[in-house]
Amino acid sequence: MTANPELDASDPKAIAANLARTALSVRPLAGDLAEKFAKAGFTLALVGGPVRDAILGRLGNDLDFTTNARPDETKALIKKSADSLWETGREFGTIAAQFGDVTVEITTYRSEKYDPESRNPEVAFGENIEGDLLRRDFTVNAMALELTTNPPTFIDNFNGVTDLLKKILRTPGSPEDSFSDDPLRMMRAARFASQLEFEVDPKITAAIKDMAPRIKIISAERIRDEFTKTLMSNDPRIGISILVETGLAEFVIPEIPKLKLEIDEHHHHKDVYEHTLKVLEQAIALEERLGGPNLVIRLAALLHDIGKPKTRELIPGGGVSFHHHEVVGARMAKERLKTLRFSNEIVDDVSSLVFLHLRFHGYGTGEWTDSAVRRYIRDAEHQLVHLHVLTRADCTTRNQRKAESLAKTYDSLEERIALLMEQEELEKIRPDLDGLEIMAILGISPSPIVGRAYQYLLDLRMDRGPLGAEAAKAELLNWWSLNKPQI
Repeated sequence: MTANPELDASDPKAIAANLARTALSVRPLAGDLAEKFAKAGFTLALVGGPVRDAILGRLGNDLDFTTNARPDETKALIKKSADSLWETGREFGTIAAQFGDVTVEITTYRSEKYDPESRNPEVAFGENIEGDLLRRDFTVNAMALELTTNPPTFIDNFNGVTDLLKKILRTPGSPEDSFSDDPLRMMRAARFASQLEFEVDPKITAAIKDMAPRIKIISAERIRDEFTKTLMSNDPRIGISILVETGLAEFVIPEIPKLKLEIDEHHHHKDVYEHTLKVLEQAIALEERLGGPNLVIRLAALLHDIGKPKTRELIPGGGVSFHHHEVVGARMAKERLKTLRFSNEIVDDVSSLVFLHLRFHGYGTGEWTDSAVRRYIRDAEHQLVHLHVLTRADCTTRNQRKAESLAKTYDSLEERIALLMEQEELEKIRPDLDGLEIMAILGISPSPIVGRAYQYLLDLRMDRGPLGAEAAKAELLNWWSLNKPQI
């Protein structure tokens, strides 16, 4: 991503004219709102990310504005024309609304101050836009287009355009003051570096290293959201590297820096940290199989080997083993994702993929029976394609012959899976007899015994394929005759 090549950072008027053309022609709504606010005697400026994105030529459907109108006044001005309106950010001075496919947030000039021990800002309304821009996180987000002047006025007090063109992140004031006010901005530095593919000012890096422990006062939900945005960016390696190298990851997702295992000349193994980042990149390259960017596969790729540090054992004579790291890793992934307040569905899906990510390596050169393939499908459940992607991404060997061999072997497994699923509808796999039929044949009422019988028939189905009702009935009666005395 690059800034508009026509922009000349030495000519702010040219920037303002170009920005006005872009913003107002692409989103006429901005001009309509400005007219309403001007008639009422208020200011209205497009601000922050939308200004940055307009300069980059990629203005989206989310517009942020700042104004000297108070929330009640903003609400009164837009409520009749908005399709919907909500006030969840009212205490922070924000009124949000939907106009067709465009989402708008209008915030009163702010001057926030944070209690050093508090997670939340104390909001005081500001008197002018200059003060509002000073309190923003980075210079590239501290630009504004004042729409209630004629012509619109471009405001860039902190040289954000220059930084945008140079692709560097800096803070309007000192990084220490900015991060003291809101420690989450340290994570935003990593996120924007990933999203924009920018370098980070060394002053920011130094401040994060010094202030990393302060992130502990931020809620898990806010940390989760910033981390997710970093992970879902075009190049998450950039942001993850910043988190690890500054020490911030130690307080956010400590399992990742721990992957930097010590390697000595006698006990060789892959650089697990670098391997993990490579697996993440390779999983992203395969995401089209999942319909596009996918949070579950990215989390699974990032966390798939986090059990290795706890299971690392040195082998006499050289080498290292990580027995059962997938089991330990699945438990660790579940704990970390719960701590970060991810949904139960994401927690379960990611931990399951971590648990299963080594299963393919038992396939050898295709020795699995159809029963083993069925179990592979059953255990993957709705995540079979995710497991395909993760397993393929997990091959990072530089040995081209070995890589090609692994890919061909997995091709053969996928072909067998596709054939079995077509023949047996394995995605709907169930025993040949249902619970009601089991109770009728055995002459029993609903009880845990029915579940045990059902599981027995399901295991038979997995091992031998479809049996048919009569054969299944015979197997059930045989199982019952053997187990009834013990039940």
